[in-house]
Amino acid sequence: MNNKNVALLNALGLLGITFVLLMASVLQVVLNELPCPLCLLQRLGFMLVMFGFMLNVVYGPQQRHYGILIIGALFGAATALRQVSLHVIPGTPGFGSPVFGIHYYTWAFILFSLTIVGVAVLQLLWNKDWNNNDYKMNRFGRFVCLLAIFAVAVNVISTFIECGPYQCPDNPITYWLFN
Repeated sequence: MNNKNVALLNALGLLGITFVLLMASVLQVVLNELPCPLCLLQRLGFMLVMFGFMLNVVYGPQQRHYGILIIGALFGAATALRQVSLHVIPGTPGFGSPVFGIHYYTWAFILFSLTIVGVAVLQLLWNKDWNNNDYKMNRFGRFVCLLAIFAVAVNVISTFIECGPYQCPDNPITYWLFN
């Protein structure tokens, strides 16, 4: 695989995960569905995945950046799977509204799993001749990085507004700041 294609795939991966995190924030505001502590941990997993992709976009693809990305995806998948297991018993209500019939935490598990598989495929296609000395981030990469930083900032601020300096409630119904 061409090195430029690998760089583009990393930028697209960062854009995709950024979109997921931004959509979580939009749905939180539009549907007034405050994230529970497990949901917040899944968002943290997405942020770790974004950080791995962002390192690749800024400095050029490196295997250690993929390691960070995989650790974030494994953390997020484990957290999402924990939440799925809480709602798997028949008659147990799900948390939040389903999207296309599937709850957010199940979607998160699917996306984390697909991320792990996608990175594994990228590793299989890794070009050993990659030279990061001549790598330069392009405008698209810069835009995606700025959008990712914005998405993380929105999530950090909304989490503080929801929980404040305290432990987040198990079933949040109001924002801490607005009480």
